[in-house]
Amino acid sequence: MAFATNAVHAGEEPVYTGGASGDVVVPIHLSSTFARKEVDAPTGGFEYSRSGNPTRFALEKKLAAIEGAAHGLAFSSGLAAETTVGLSLLKKDDHVVAFDDLYGGTRRLFNHVFHDSFGIGFSYVDARNPENVKAAIQKNTRFIWLESPTNPLIRLCDIREIAGIAHDAGVRVIVDNTFASPYFQQPIALGADIVVHSTTKYINGHSDSVGGAVVLSDEELFQKIRYNQNAAGAILSPFDSFLIARGIKTLALRMERHEKNALEIARYLAGHEKVREVYYPGLPSHPQHALAKKQMSGFSGMLSFELKGGEAEARRFLANLHLFALAESLGGVESLIEHPATMTHASIPKKDREKVGVKDSLVRVSVGIENAEDLVQDLGQALDAI
Repeated sequence: MAFATNAVHAGEEPVYTGGASGDVVVPIHLSSTFARKEVDAPTGGFEYSRSGNPTRFALEKKLAAIEGAAHGLAFSSGLAAETTVGLSLLKKDDHVVAFDDLYGGTRRLFNHVFHDSFGIGFSYVDARNPENVKAAIQKNTRFIWLESPTNPLIRLCDIREIAGIAHDAGVRVIVDNTFASPYFQQPIALGADIVVHSTTKYINGHSDSVGGAVVLSDEELFQKIRYNQNAAGAILSPFDSFLIARGIKTLALRMERHEKNALEIARYLAGHEKVREVYYPGLPSHPQHALAKKQMSGFSGMLSFELKGGEAEARRFLANLHLFALAESLGGVESLIEHPATMTHASIPKKDREKVGVKDSLVRVSVGIENAEDLVQDLGQALDAI
């Protein structure tokens, strides 16, 4: 079935038999435990809501369907999903190759939890060049961690080529697909082994739920991650599962509007005298515009740009906005804006941020679905205040 059809129907097919009521929308199953008539026969396969919940199960089916995979797992946050994948694949003295431009929370998890507490090694490389990834693979490398597009510099990597390199070396590939969303990019089809999401972002889309997801097709690996999800308890609540499933139903419509607005704003900023550079893959000026067109079906709603000046100019600009909420997170229907150096990436040392390219003049924008002209006018008056 087409994406939009799966987004509406997968996991929520009405049931008419066995006393069911034919719900068009999956109910919120708040029960913490489930009764059974026989000791060894859990009703419907459900025993205890940490191990499995009907509402979460419906969402997990929907997540798998929209990513084109066999299995989905829903977690209490994106970082909970990442942590559980790490627990499932890594042990002391293992090694990971990662894109050097990553979400600050992911890099904090890698450096200060996996490395400092568990002895996992990490090599950060500019994955825009697949040869950098190939050169960093060691005998003890267990997986390659990619974001594409990256947070916050909107850089891309060739997922298919890197997957080929990794698999030749017996290494798995994990892609954080949060910025693109499953609507605009399907990493499993490009050769990735695992896809992770912060469902807090585009998948939910309404800034009212925190969650994460792991999506994959390998049965053995799925069972291992599911076991660790249950053992560690990093599960999504029934109510959040309902909210995210509801959000997915409009994902296709929302992503089209996000992209349309983002392209209009990117063009406006690219022509403004107070803007040094704009990072948006939908612009022909983006160095990886051709790659974006090859492996994505659209350019999403995330962009970043550098102001002429430094942190003082960035702060003045941000303080004068009215429609753009100065807030972390992204992917909601409302437009959000933030200063990576002091907000989402503040946990990364300044020298490491600047080495990657995250400067004090950088601003990241999550373009919402409001009227684009209103958004452009708000940006314009804030730029005038610098």
